[in-house]
Amino acid sequence: MRGADLAAGRGQPDRTPAGKPNRSFPIVQRAVPRRRAAADRVGYEEIEETLDEESAVAEARRCLACGICSECLQCVSVCTAQAIDHNMQPEEVTLNVGSILLAPGFEPFNPLRRGEYGYGTCKNVITSLEFERILSASGPYQGHVLRPSDRKEPKRVAWIQCVGSRDPQIGNDYCSGVCCMYAIKEAIMAVDHVPGLKATIFYNDIRAYGKGFEAYYEGSKKNYGVQFKRGIISSVHQRQKTNNLVLSYVAEDGEVTEQEFDLVVLSVGLRPSGSTARLAESLGVELDRFGFCRTDALVPGRTTKEGVYVAGTFAAPMDIPETVMTASAAAALAGEDLTEARGTRIREKTYPSERDTAGEEPRIGVFVCRCGTNIARTIDAPALVEYAASLPGVVYAGENLYTCSTDTQRKIIDTIRDQRLNRVVVASCTPRTHEPLFQETLREAGLNKHLFEMANIRDQCSWVHFNRPQEANFKAKDLVRMAVARAATLRPFEDMRLEVDQRAIVVGAGLAGMTAALSLAQQGFEVSLVEREPEPGGIVRQIRRTLHDPDPQARLAALVDQVKSHPLVKLYTRATIEEFSGHVGKFKATLGFDGRRVEIGGGAVIVATGGAPYEPSEYGYPESDAILTQLELEEKLDQPGFAESLREVVMIQCVGSREEEHPYCSRVCCQEAVKNALSIKWANPSARVYVLYRDMRTYGFDEIYYQRAREAGVVFIRFEPEDKPRVSLEGGLRVTVSDDVLRRPVEFRPDLLVLSAAVRPHPTAGAVSQALKVPLNADGFFLEAHMKLRPLDFSSEGIFLAGLAHAPKSMAESISQAKGAAARAATVISKPYLDRSGVVSEVDSRVCAGCLTCVRLCPYDVPQINEEGVAYIEPASCQGCGVCASACPRKAITTRHYRDDQILSKVDVLFGDPAFEAAGAGAKPGDDD
Repeated sequence: MRGADLAAGRGQPDRTPAGKPNRSFPIVQRAVPRRRAAADRVGYEEIEETLDEESAVAEARRCLACGICSECLQCVSVCTAQAIDHNMQPEEVTLNVGSILLAPGFEPFNPLRRGEYGYGTCKNVITSLEFERILSASGPYQGHVLRPSDRKEPKRVAWIQCVGSRDPQIGNDYCSGVCCMYAIKEAIMAVDHVPGLKATIFYNDIRAYGKGFEAYYEGSKKNYGVQFKRGIISSVHQRQKTNNLVLSYVAEDGEVTEQEFDLVVLSVGLRPSGSTARLAESLGVELDRFGFCRTDALVPGRTTKEGVYVAGTFAAPMDIPETVMTASAAAALAGEDLTEARGTRIREKTYPSERDTAGEEPRIGVFVCRCGTNIARTIDAPALVEYAASLPGVVYAGENLYTCSTDTQRKIIDTIRDQRLNRVVVASCTPRTHEPLFQETLREAGLNKHLFEMANIRDQCSWVHFNRPQEANFKAKDLVRMAVARAATLRPFEDMRLEVDQRAIVVGAGLAGMTAALSLAQQGFEVSLVEREPEPGGIVRQIRRTLHDPDPQARLAALVDQVKSHPLVKLYTRATIEEFSGHVGKFKATLGFDGRRVEIGGGAVIVATGGAPYEPSEYGYPESDAILTQLELEEKLDQPGFAESLREVVMIQCVGSREEEHPYCSRVCCQEAVKNALSIKWANPSARVYVLYRDMRTYGFDEIYYQRAREAGVVFIRFEPEDKPRVSLEGGLRVTVSDDVLRRPVEFRPDLLVLSAAVRPHPTAGAVSQALKVPLNADGFFLEAHMKLRPLDFSSEGIFLAGLAHAPKSMAESISQAKGAAARAATVISKPYLDRSGVVSEVDSRVCAGCLTCVRLCPYDVPQINEEGVAYIEPASCQGCGVCASACPRKAITTRHYRDDQILSKVDVLFGDPAFEAAGAGAKPGDDD
């Protein structure tokens, strides 16, 4: 204040800059999954090769435990998925369960282990899975078959079979069972995609052993020109200039041959997933030497650990139908364990009271989905919303990122209530998968679920027209306009609730029938088991041994005792079905039994009528005692000293199978021949055994027994169907066959000629089919609803099938399918009632002329002519397909939810309705906007 210099006489402070704190943090690069350029992705890398579990955990720790993080929480606010929680702690969850089902799947064999095929070095050598990806519309070439090297269409494509299968050198002795059929399918699709394409499959044996597979195999040759060449490829090398591929192999004439192709597809086998060993160890489950789950020989779903069951390819290599069957079988095994706990944790969902919309004008809400970029990258969602808002009856229109998400479902519910909507239209993906979800949302909002309509602007628009966005946007408007028009015509109606008779009927008391009946009984359900013969057991009573079970008769006897002694199983022998009626949840059958008529009932039916062995009329059977079937040989091999007395035995395969009249493969004949051949060689090593075959179809782990038979000295000689073996009885038994290796006829004078006779449908199959109104296929076996997705179901709901009634199969497969059928039946009879769709057809008896058109055309045999001479359709049996309504010449039949006015409303607005045209609808590219 006095003006003195305060700095005078004072030293200067040390102004040395402070050093930076010695804090350092390790810089860890973010874990990134291996990626390839989009154009080069011909496999499943873009789908499957994300972070593995270890990398994902490390990445999460790097982000959430970051030493530099200042806890500003900005990442939380910007994360639209709300996936970040700074307060989350590791949590260990303990689940108390009664059973565990294992289904970890498989992984394809890595062909880099077989360098001779050129995979990874030759540009145009790909795996079968990569070829599947190429065929996909969302694949690297948009579904066009092109070579990876130059993006040109190949004209010559080769498939190499058994890559990673049937290969003891790499430890995969087994057959993967699926490669032959998927290679044939791919070859057919390739020919379909590229006119003039020549498809060649190099194989050792074609194993088309499944239901309908043989006809598919033969059709590929006749209808598509697919060539099949027997031979093992020794090497694949690439031509430098063209990138074409030269395959070297030994042809059937013994000559080393080379052939050039534009593209080579490796049919890779199936192997256990890499994580299954750790999974098995943690659960105490044993694995076999290949890494598959070890299971009971005749109950494939049962592991070595009690209460732990397995389904699908973790048990063994198998195709889709077998996988679906084993999944149901595993569910049945678990269900048997959980009988006492069934239903104890069920909570019935409640809904608000349904709003009465009668008399209200349509108030339609339109919800447009962007589906991420699936729709939005092609369709202008805001413009579509604006257009929808202008349509008659629409009082609300909005867009959502994902309309199927939980938060959007909540938004729809709130909007229905706030806007008093009485109709809802969702413009998004397919109703096949999402319609039930949105109908459920309407119920939660107090609106009748049938006041809902979908416009499929993804599958039918953005996906198929992604390269024509202008036209796609016009089409999206058309689809929304049509959906809105139909929504205005919708009427509320109720679904049906049917009481369920919680019992079951099983037709046939063979191995499959008894297994299914016992499984249901062990789950707590009463079962009526109907058998035509005096004793249960079926064809299994003639089987003395299998490759996997030395004494199946002991198992059969134990099963019969269990069935006869179980208090919930009522066995009717010498019984036939005389009358049958009803629908899912309530069937009735009248039996002819013990000289009287007995009425039984149940909510579900399992058909297991079995099969019958073919009695040959060829190859001299039954003119000589020295000519037997495999079943007859099996019986004789039980006689002491019989096998030791044999000097030479010849077996002929495919007797009564794979022929024009019976084109199917009987599936078990090759295993039967190998089994009996081994029995002879083990008992009498000096005996000469010859198997004359077309293809040895010892699929799966049975391939190992085929290898053992060859090691034991059994000789396998292939013949062509055009040049079958010839049998003569003059001067003693003689068998002559043309040997492809020796290139000359070979004559045998055996002690025995054994015929591997086919499996035929049971003679009663036709009568059962007619009584139950379930279909047979062209071969006389029962026809399932869908080969892959519903292999245990008939198209008529509540009726299931199992065992040889379905198709030829082994004992283990019959047991597995029977368990699966029991699980499917339990889904019906475990409930006190069934909720059924109210979308059914109705008959106006005042208009019906009784012309029988509906009776003849209904694929489910539901319509009947009643006592009044007019058609009657049982609502509980009707599937709502609408065939009868569309065909009725008097328009006496209508199908709920699909009445004429509801369908024609879409047609009217598509081709021009004045009210909708005023809203700007109907504009197309080129019109004046």
